Amino acid sequence: MEGKTRSIQDIIQEQVQNWERRQSEKQAKVRYPTITISRQPGSPGRQLAEALAARLGYEIYHRKLLHAMAESAEISPALLETMDEKRGHFLDRWITKTASEKHLWPEEYRELLRTVILGVGEKGKAIIVGRGANFILPPQGRLRVRIVASRELRIEHLAQEYELSWREAERRVKSEETDRKAFTRKYFQADWEAPENYDLVINMDRIVLDGVVELVCEAIKRVEVTLQTETSAAAPRLNRGG
Repeated sequence: MEGKTRSIQDIIQEQVQNWERRQSEKQAKVRYPTITISRQPGSPGRQLAEALAARLGYEIYHRKLLHAMAESAEISPALLETMDEKRGHFLDRWITKTASEKHLWPEEYRELLRTVILGVGEKGKAIIVGRGANFILPPQGRLRVRIVASRELRIEHLAQEYELSWREAERRVKSEETDRKAFTRKYFQADWEAPENYDLVINMDRIVLDGVVELVCEAIKRVEVTLQTETSAAAPRLNRGG
């Protein structure tokens, strides 16, 4: 039994390492950035993601979707195979394991989540909301956005969006704050609120949604330029085999 447990962990790590190695060996091609959005409970992170997706043509990956992808045994293999066509071996082992055990240890969940988010990042043109994606994606081609607002504004926003009383919305904000801090500590040993974990921290008390969209779009243009410059510079080295 112990050997089987090590085997699945080794398979996961091996696949991630193989994927990372293949990326360094591939000839340069057009690459697209990925935006991660972390937000305080009650701040309009979801609305920002939707507005950015409409503006940029990016696809949204919400935390619930990523959670389901990394934990559900009933996920369609085709969904993850589109991220990396060479992961079929790993995918079969994963589905067999999760289907039989119906429980993932924290380390297993973190590795599966990491694999999923890396796959999304590889494709690019993606907006990942939550799930600690800013702690997982490599620096190249990512833009880590953090949305904050005063507690009063967040409670008001949550109460309006879900038709809650002020007290109910306040309880929900506090509960979600606790949950998100605990998630980040548990899986990434990191401070969810530390500004150094983000590239762009925006206070929604001072800027309306349209203004935030403009800021993020301007920032992602700069990320795109840097990414394409790095990719072009790498092409001669790869072609020479160096």
